[in-house]
Amino acid sequence: MPQQSGAPGRDCPRCPRLVAFRKTWRAQEPDWFNAPVDSFGPHDARLLIVGLAPGLRGANRTGRPFTGDYAGDLLYDTLKQFGFATGTYEARPDDGLTLVDCRITNAVRCVPPENKPTPEEIATCRPFLAATVKEMPRLAAVLALGRVAHESFVLACAARRANHPFAHGRVHQIAGLTLFDSYHCSRYNTNTGVLTADMFHAVVACIRTHLESGSAAASAQPARS
Repeated sequence: MPQQSGAPGRDCPRCPRLVAFRKTWRAQEPDWFNAPVDSFGPHDARLLIVGLAPGLRGANRTGRPFTGDYAGDLLYDTLKQFGFATGTYEARPDDGLTLVDCRITNAVRCVPPENKPTPEEIATCRPFLAATVKEMPRLAAVLALGRVAHESFVLACAARRANHPFAHGRVHQIAGLTLFDSYHCSRYNTNTGVLTADMFHAVVACIRTHLESGSAAASAQPARS
């Protein structure tokens, strides 16, 4: 039986197309990670970042989300700037980078051909996203990178997509959590100007303000007797 936690097993059999793709790359690149990529960061974080899927030569190679491709350059630099990460990002899983009050996961845990998971694959992997959310007791904010991540999170929370349309910079309240939307920090989006560093920084700045405001409100509550 497949695992029912936030982490699929190394040889998760749920999506035949992704399994075949994984086997192909294990044969071609036996030194790569080539397996479902687990979440990165502490379980007690207040912020969860949800991406699309591992990049072929990024997380699928290194085994850590957003590590080894361009998207990680912008993401981790931004997280460091706003206090969600410390250390030096060197695009390898042993670089010593540490996430602070932040965790990163993907809507689909296995690398898909052409970086395009099918709707069926996204739905099949969604229980792992739901389990990841449930295993984070202090979770307060979620950052969805792109429409697929946004919609999969909305559905994982048993909410209706029509009530929570995706748009860059939009903020939603779902299941007691605050969901922030951003365009994905992919090379394509940044090269075409769909997403600039300033646009991405602005979203993460809003998250930082939201979390700090929540901390202040919590500290102002009278102690329980």
